[in-house]
Amino acid sequence: MQLLVNGIIAAYGTEEQKQKYLGMTCREGKLGAFGLTEPGAGSDAGGLQTTAVEDGDSYILNGSKCFISNLGPGEGDYAIVFAVTDRAKKTHSGMTAFLVDRSTPGFILGKLEDKMGIRGAAVSELILKDCRVHKTQVLGKVGKGFNIAMSGLDSGRIGIAAQACGEGQAALDAAITYSRQRIQFGKPIAAKQGIQWYLAEMATKLEAAKLLTLKAADLRDRKEPAGMNASMAKFFAAEAANEIAAKAVQIHGGYGYMKDYAVERIYRDARILTIYEGTSEVQKIVIAKELLK
Repeated sequence: MQLLVNGIIAAYGTEEQKQKYLGMTCREGKLGAFGLTEPGAGSDAGGLQTTAVEDGDSYILNGSKCFISNLGPGEGDYAIVFAVTDRAKKTHSGMTAFLVDRSTPGFILGKLEDKMGIRGAAVSELILKDCRVHKTQVLGKVGKGFNIAMSGLDSGRIGIAAQACGEGQAALDAAITYSRQRIQFGKPIAAKQGIQWYLAEMATKLEAAKLLTLKAADLRDRKEPAGMNASMAKFFAAEAANEIAAKAVQIHGGYGYMKDYAVERIYRDARILTIYEGTSEVQKIVIAKELLK
C-alpha cells in the first residue's frame, strides 16, 4: 500500500509535498494511507459520497471511508483522501485528491477491522467530520482526483502482483520442504506422482505470474502505457497465489490447517489478493476494455 501512496505523491505532488510526505516515510518510517473506498463505493469508485466544499483558502471535508490500509491506533500519519469537489459534474471529473494529516481536527479513526489475513497491517474506517484542509494540501489539480486514483492503482496493482508472487513462492517452498520430509507408506510423499504434479503446476503458474509482473513493472518504469498489463499481472498472480496456497495446504494435509505451519497463514493472507486494489472481476473488465478499444 505504501508503494501506491508514495507513487502518487511522487507523480503528482508539489516539491513541498514530496519533501514533507516522502521524507516522513524515508527518514522516519511513517506510513500513509489511501482513502478511496467507501461503504457504497468499492469497485465503483465513481460512486464516491465524501465531499470537499471550498471555504476561503481551505476545503472542508465530510464523509467516511472504509477498509483503509496502513491506518490504525498506532499506524498511519496521513492519508490521500479522495472527495467530490463539484457535484454538478460527473464524479469522474468532479473528484479531487487531498493530503490530510492525521493531526487535522475532524480526521477521526473509526472501527479497526478484525481481518481473516494480513493481520500485521492495520485496516480501519476513516471518518471526516468538518475536516478543514488548506488548499496547499490539494494533490495534483482540482477535479483530477479520479485520474490520479486510477493512475496510482496501476502501480499499486503491480505491487499486489509482486506480493502474490512472494506469497506463492513461500507456499511452494514450504510444500517442497514438507513433501520431502513427510513419510507415508514408507516413502517421502514427494515420491508420489500426484504430489509431483501438484508441485509442477504450482511452479509453472508462479513462473508465469512472475513474468507478467516483471513485464508490467518494466513498462511502468519506462513510462509506457501499463494499465492492461498491470491488470493482467494482478489478476493472474493473485489467482495463482490462491491456488498455490490451497495446494500447499493440501500437500500438508491436516497439518496445513494448523497454525504451527506457515502455509496456514499464507493461505489466509493470499485470500485478499483477488479482492483489494481491484477485484479479479474488475481486472478482467479493465483488460477487456483495452482489448476492445
